[in-house]
Amino acid sequence: MESDRTVVASNRRARRNYEVLDTFECGMVLRGTEVKSLRAGGAQMGDAYARVRDDEMWLMGLHIAPWTHASPNLGHEVERPRKLLMHRGEINRLRARTEQDRLQLIPLEIYFRDGRAKLELALARGRRLYDKRQAIRKRETDREARRALRDRSA
Repeated sequence: MESDRTVVASNRRARRNYEVLDTFECGMVLRGTEVKSLRAGGAQMGDAYARVRDDEMWLMGLHIAPWTHASPNLGHEVERPRKLLMHRGEINRLRARTEQDRLQLIPLEIYFRDGRAKLELALARGRRLYDKRQAIRKRETDREARRALRDRSA
């Protein structure tokens, strides 16, 4: 049985700028003040990406704001690299796909499941400008078709 997810941050630009091919769930190694700041909604993942380094998966560029109730010397680095927890086979498969097919690893959402911070990671291909225009055109035609069906049935 799948438990509820409490989404605390999402990367809305990712689905617009990238074509998502596959998604993965992974854990995150965080410090106490980072978890408290995440629960308070203090994460920004606009420029974040993941990379495999030394057989480990790392999340770079994720901004977690300092927790407001912590003293400055007990806080955390705002944009430090954070280790992601995945099975070794998954990491090796993702490394091969990113190197061969020139794909990127982009975070989509950070959420809490059963009290643990999780990250939804996407294997994605960057979209070019004309791909974005095609996607917008397709979305508009689908919306018009739904609207026409709704108006006809009413």
